[in-house]
Amino acid sequence: MVCAIMTWLLVVYADFVVTFVMLLPSKDFWYSVINGVLFNCLAVLALSSHLRTMLTDPGAVPKGNATKEYMESLQLKPGEVIYKCPKCCSIKPERAHHCSICKRCIRKMDHHCPWVNNCVGEKNQRFFVLFTMYIALISAHALILCGFQFFSCVRGQWIECSDFSPPVTVILMIFLCLEGFLFLTFTAVMFGTQIHSICNDETEIERLKSEKPTWERRLRWEGMKSVFGGQPSLLWINPFAGFRIRRLLLRAKKGGPEFSV
Repeated sequence: MVCAIMTWLLVVYADFVVTFVMLLPSKDFWYSVINGVLFNCLAVLALSSHLRTMLTDPGAVPKGNATKEYMESLQLKPGEVIYKCPKCCSIKPERAHHCSICKRCIRKMDHHCPWVNNCVGEKNQRFFVLFTMYIALISAHALILCGFQFFSCVRGQWIECSDFSPPVTVILMIFLCLEGFLFLTFTAVMFGTQIHSICNDETEIERLKSEKPTWERRLRWEGMKSVFGGQPSLLWINPFAGFRIRRLLLRAKKGGPEFSV
């Protein structure tokens, strides 16, 4: 939760510096409006993707379902093999892995991400990809705005450059540049890794363990369609697609998607 809250605070800090230190004091009205609307829209999309990743069930397998009655209900064929997780006493579906932090088996588990306080798995990988993409975009946007602002302030000898004093403005911008550079590097690499995994139909755990595929791989566009759903459209980059407030409230009452059975 500390990492998740830090993510929100850092985005809010970036929005504060961009809006109140760089854009509002600007004399160019349309420059401020266009960049302000663009940056805040990207920030809303990034935080929405973060929430969807954090609150969506990643594909948790019900705990303790490895009972005699349940296995009889599967109507297994002679010679068919199923696997039981010794840690959470559940029947492990193909490509499921046990998460030692969530203490659950997760379908197509890629990794456990502390920044979203959840596993990245079969059902929420799409939102995690959007989260990394939008964070990378607002980080790049913030760095570009910092460059323009610094150039403008130096050219104008820091006169009417900002509503804050020059030392405070410099400190705020330097911290924003460091934050933007670190987040841009991290999220861009993570975004590329996720897209590569999706196009190869191979999770990060499967890649690290060098597991030989026993499933029919969905490569490139087929893999993208299976994660993002349907044909390519604007819905692919919309974190609000399929959002149901009632469903979210019901999950919250049960104690969160990760721990509900």
